[in-house]
Amino acid sequence: MSDSYSTYEAKARFSEILRKVRDGQSVLVTYRGETVAEIRPVVQELSQEEKIRRLVQAGVVIPATTSHKGRLRPIADRPGALKRFLEERD
Repeated sequence: MSDSYSTYEAKARFSEILRKVRDGQSVLVTYRGETVAEIRPVVQELSQEEKIRRLVQAGVVIPATTSHKGRLRPIADRPGALKRFLEERD
C-alpha cells in the first residue's frame, strides 16, 4: 500500500518522501482528497544478461548444460510437410 500525502504535507515532508521512494516505495499526493500524482522509483532498464540471471536466480529458468549448436536437423525431410499438416488440420 502506498503512503498518501496532501500537497501541503508533501511540500513540508519532501525529504521524507524521497527517502521512501529511494527505498522502493511509491507515494501518492492528494489535493482536496483526490489523488493527483504518484511519486515512484524510476525503473532502470536491465541488460538481457541481468534479466536472465534474475530468472535463473528465481528458479523460473534453468540454464542449458550442453550446446545443441549445429546438431539440430529438420523434422520433416520431404518438401511440403507444413502444407500437408495444415491441410490435415482443417
